Amino acid sequence: MPTALLVDDDHVYAAALAELIEQENYEVRTCGGVRQALTELTDYVPDVVLVDLLLPDGSGMELVHKIESLALHTHVFVITAHAELDSTVAALRAGVEDYLTKPLDLQHLRKCLQAARAETSAGAEPRDGPPKALDGLGPLVGSSSAMRELYASIKKAAPTNMSVFLSGESGTGKELAASAVHACSDRSDKPFLAINCGAVPANLIATELFGHERGAFTDARSQHKGYFERADGGTLFLDEITEMPLELQVQLLRVLENRCITRVGGLREIPVDVRIIAATNRNPRVAVSQGRLREDLLFRLMAFPIAIAPLRRRSGDIGLLAEKFLRQHNEENGTAKVLTTEALRFLEGYSWPGNVRELKNAIGHAYILADDALQPSHFPQGVEPAIEEDGALLQCLPGTPIEQFEKRFILATLDHHKGNKRRTAETLGISLKTLYNRLNEYRAQS
Repeated sequence: MPTALLVDDDHVYAAALAELIEQENYEVRTCGGVRQALTELTDYVPDVVLVDLLLPDGSGMELVHKIESLALHTHVFVITAHAELDSTVAALRAGVEDYLTKPLDLQHLRKCLQAARAETSAGAEPRDGPPKALDGLGPLVGSSSAMRELYASIKKAAPTNMSVFLSGESGTGKELAASAVHACSDRSDKPFLAINCGAVPANLIATELFGHERGAFTDARSQHKGYFERADGGTLFLDEITEMPLELQVQLLRVLENRCITRVGGLREIPVDVRIIAATNRNPRVAVSQGRLREDLLFRLMAFPIAIAPLRRRSGDIGLLAEKFLRQHNEENGTAKVLTTEALRFLEGYSWPGNVRELKNAIGHAYILADDALQPSHFPQGVEPAIEEDGALLQCLPGTPIEQFEKRFILATLDHHKGNKRRTAETLGISLKTLYNRLNEYRAQS
């Protein structure tokens, strides 16, 4: 029988909750404070821990951090009557599986307990370890440490209703990550809609988001429901949020605060229940300083920020992705083309400034040219790997433009210093400002 440890100083409440947990076939122990719980954990490893944040002898987060440091194979749920954004984010990042607010949603609690029991019964991997499918999560593919961190962040953020802010270079798969958050959430049976804020003309984005009434403008011949209404109950993905006109950002902030929209040309406020996931390929702080993004809107959207690593920092994922894209082409066309070892080495030697999107297009190009096996010669011009000698010297093939060589050299040096821009600038002998300018140029080109 699975075991549970309930930590709450309200003895009457704890007794009632323990009875409910026992109904889900758990053996339950109760504690009234942090110290007593820590003593229990010295010789007792429960399958589930439910802990109140506010305890008479400390914070429940002490217990959460202790469980994390001991690497116990335990599902942790935080319970509190005082839900605050900062404590919610801190708990989720510390490895808490869910954040439950008093009075408890008993149906949701039962689902959590049932899922934990099923995982325990099946002898599943610890939840803080790699995903069960090491090569992916939903539409995402990759087994690198960067992708495992991404999967963990998605799984922590998904059960909540907090806004998620995705940042990453173009082509890294921000929309796929947003889709994975939605698929892992309680809203998965509701709509997931995506809109690119930079692709819609400024004069139309308001009506696309909020809808319009008939006669609101010349061509408004009928009523139109916008993305917010159509995504009601589900998730709305706002891609390239930094490209949204500032005047519309004011309206969006008001909608996020009031949870109501008003159609263009209308007067009636319409309540909406929509979870927001926003994304950008820019540095959001730089976007604020440049006047592209309102700071108050950024704070509202960035409740749970998630950074997506570029492909060049995802060691080992290129082969998985290449095989996936090739398999899709084979299935669509009834072929059995293969990727040669030489082609795989060729792909792994390239820096992929266009990230996963560029790799997908390169595989498609090579698939068309290849008869039975994809060779290095089948890939498009420009996909030419840099050559490393002794792990220190970076070279490019003859004919490479000086601007492209400089870009590769700067990015390789940045990667060598694990993203530390100050050390990179010092190594290159340039100012930190010059480095930022170069990186901003590269992002604009991608």
